[in-house]
Amino acid sequence: MPGEIDLYGVYVPNLLALALATLLVSLVVRRALAWFGVYGFVWHRGLFDVALYVVLLQGMSLLSRWWLS
Repeated sequence: MPGEIDLYGVYVPNLLALALATLLVSLVVRRALAWFGVYGFVWHRGLFDVALYVVLLQGMSLLSRWWLS
C-alpha cells in the first residue's frame, strides 16, 4: 500500500484521505445515533464523539488495507 495518493501532481497522505472520509462517515453515524436517542445514555457527548471517530478511523484503515491488497 503506497504512503500517498497522487491528486494531479499533489501528493496527499493516505491518513489525511482516510481522516476526511471518516469525518463524513462519522457525521452520518452521529446523526443516526442522535435520531435513535442513543445520546441520552451517554455521559459526555464530546468524549463519546471523539472515541467514535477514533474507532471509525481504525475501521476505515483496516478496510482500506484489506481492499487495496
